[in-house]
Amino acid sequence: MGNEHFWTAALNQSSQALEHGALIPLTTSRLPCPGPGGEQFELRQLNARLPRHHRPEGPKPNPFSPWDPELEIDSIGGDHVLILNKYPVQTGHLLLITRQWASQVHWLTRTDWNALVRVDRDTSGLWFFNSGPKAGASQPHRHLQLLRRQSGEKTCPRESWFLHILEGGNTVETAVSRDPLIGSCAVVQRPNLSDPEQESRALHDLYRSLAMTLGLGHADADQPPRAPYNLLLTPKWMALIRRKKERASGFSLNALGFAGYLLATQNSDLGWLEHNGGERLLQEVVSRISDATDDSES
Repeated sequence: MGNEHFWTAALNQSSQALEHGALIPLTTSRLPCPGPGGEQFELRQLNARLPRHHRPEGPKPNPFSPWDPELEIDSIGGDHVLILNKYPVQTGHLLLITRQWASQVHWLTRTDWNALVRVDRDTSGLWFFNSGPKAGASQPHRHLQLLRRQSGEKTCPRESWFLHILEGGNTVETAVSRDPLIGSCAVVQRPNLSDPEQESRALHDLYRSLAMTLGLGHADADQPPRAPYNLLLTPKWMALIRRKKERASGFSLNALGFAGYLLATQNSDLGWLEHNGGERLLQEVVSRISDATDDSES
């Protein structure tokens, strides 16, 4: 764990932004997650209407061009800026955005990883990225998101699921048949490197390797990737999940859904969730790795 300069700045800036109305936290109520496997999920009910950028109707102005200076935390190198999420899911919800326009649906670059490592070495936790609308992205301007976690703290409700795959199951055919989500996900242990330049290079290479495993294509040949995906990164592991659509049974699902965080709105079918469970909900929106092979052969 680093000195957490960015985290301290985020807390201070959050207080000021709240006072000035620049920050609008999502007001939610915690509910028991019903259905099979509910203990692996944290379910919250939204107590107000969705913010405009999450609604499917109407134009969506780019909030990052320019970004609100009242939300800015710090410049990260010459190409990125660290800001607060205007609609945070927790206090100090951070966004790492590109200073100039870069598309959310195109590949993350080595420069993106350099900036991520620079932030992560000071303030770490659960990083996530949604590669476009079908993966749950609400903005087309490139942004990675960080939910800070304390050292040793469980990063997300479904962390044990990813750790179980790392222990040996994500390439075994019987495991895929037992848990269909394994056929849509690629997980790798995060390297522990002392040099930040080596770490950013290693993370970039692992990201590209996982993308190839999922049939998303090669970053040097396929623009944009062949399918939408979610990225999750913790101090222990990195995961990519191949997607086919953004919602199921009235639930909008981005990378946080696969981390185990579900948000119910007035359109969400809680009866369906109680009958089928959160894992089945996730299965509804993924595209299996085998689908990539079928597509290439057709």
